[in-house]
Amino acid sequence: MQNAGMAALGLDWRYVACDVPPTRLREAIEGAKAMHFVGLNLTVPHKLLAMEFVDEVAPSAREWGAVNTVVFESRDAEGQWRPLGQLEKPEGPVRSVGHNTDADAIVRSLRDDLAIEPRGARILLLGAGGAARAAALRLADEGVAGLWIVNRTQAKAEDLAGEINDRFPAVHAEAGYPDESIEILLNATSAGLRPDDPLPLDLGMYPINRVDGVYDMVYRPAVTPLLAAARAAGCRVANGLGMLLHQGADALELWSGKAAPRDVMRAALEHEVHG
Repeated sequence: MQNAGMAALGLDWRYVACDVPPTRLREAIEGAKAMHFVGLNLTVPHKLLAMEFVDEVAPSAREWGAVNTVVFESRDAEGQWRPLGQLEKPEGPVRSVGHNTDADAIVRSLRDDLAIEPRGARILLLGAGGAARAAALRLADEGVAGLWIVNRTQAKAEDLAGEINDRFPAVHAEAGYPDESIEILLNATSAGLRPDDPLPLDLGMYPINRVDGVYDMVYRPAVTPLLAAARAAGCRVANGLGMLLHQGADALELWSGKAAPRDVMRAALEHEVHG
C-alpha cells in the first residue's frame, strides 16, 4: 500500500517491515531517527509504549492516547520544525513526533465500508488496548449514544469506560455486554489473526443476531471467523482494510505533505489481501 502510494507520488522512498520486540522499541525509534527515516508506523503491541519513547506527542496522539505514526522532523532554513520528508536537507538535530491516524480512520471506515453512521449509534467494543482505546475515545467524541467495552482483563475495560464517562458525559459507557440490541460490534482485539483463534465474542453472553453491523479490525484473513458468523446471522460486515487504508494514507500525507492517492493504495491493499 505505502510503496504503491509513494510510487504514484514520485517519491524515491521505500517502505519496509521491521520486527521489533517491545523491549527494543525505544532503540528502534532512536535508530530510525539517527538514520534519517522520514517516519514509522507502529502496530500491536507498540502503540501505547511509544507515547513514552517519542520526543514530542502530537495533539492527535495526546487526545486519543496512542501512537501509530511517527514523523521525524528537523529545522528548515528559517529554523522551523518540519518533517524530514519535506526538507531537501535537515538543518541540525532531528526529533521524533508521535501522531495517531487510527482514530479518524475507524470513523471514516465505519461510514464507508459498513454504511453505518457512528453518531447516535450503540456500540459493543471488544478490546481495551491501544487501537481499542483510540477508537473508543474517537467514537465517544463523534457522539455515539452508548459504548459497551468487553476485555479479557475486566479492570482495563472498566478504566476505559470510566475515562469515557469522565471526558464525554453525554455518552453512556460501561464495561460488559449490553442488555439491548446494538448497531455496531467492533472487534479491536487480535483474535482472528490465526485460524485456531477463538471468537472474540462470547455468543452465550451476547448473540450475534442482535447486532446490525460487525466490523473486525483484523483484515487478514479477509473473512475472520467473527465475520463469517456475523454474515451467517444476516449482519452487515466489514474487515479492517478500510481502516488500514485511511490510517496509512493519513500517515503518508504527514510524511510527504502531499495528498495521498487513496484509490491507488486501496487497489494495492485489495490485491495483497484478497490475492
